[in-house]
Amino acid sequence: MRFMMWLIPGADGDGAPGNGLDADGVATMAQYNEALWRAGVLVALDGLCPPSMGARVFFADGRPELVDGPRSGTMGAPAGYWMIDVASLDEAVAWASRCPAAAGEAIEVQRVQEFADLAADVQQALARDDDGRAGDASRDALRRHPVGAS
Repeated sequence: MRFMMWLIPGADGDGAPGNGLDADGVATMAQYNEALWRAGVLVALDGLCPPSMGARVFFADGRPELVDGPRSGTMGAPAGYWMIDVASLDEAVAWASRCPAAAGEAIEVQRVQEFADLAADVQQALARDDDGRAGDASRDALRRHPVGAS
């Protein structure tokens, strides 16, 4: 099962993504990232730029509307993420618990929805809609094969 883990900086005003990075903290986090990789569970990871370098698009009445952007230091905005592939939520939480996060930071863990998780009628609708645009399962997130599957 794939899980997303988001690193959420503290709410102390200095915890916005992109702030407070120092060489020691980066080195410690790199060791954690290497442990994920060596264990064979790491699928992807990235740090994120500060919210001030992004935007938020809200869909009111089904139409997109820019509500803020570039965003100011938004509390609760992720500073980075990991995608891991493990056997259970418990294992994902165990990996999140090993992260060398700073005081006041949090890691949110959420399972990634797989094609098999969808209701049968939704799977059928997606299969009917498959006109070659997403025929390659490796390009279609909802229909991708789990890591290690042949």
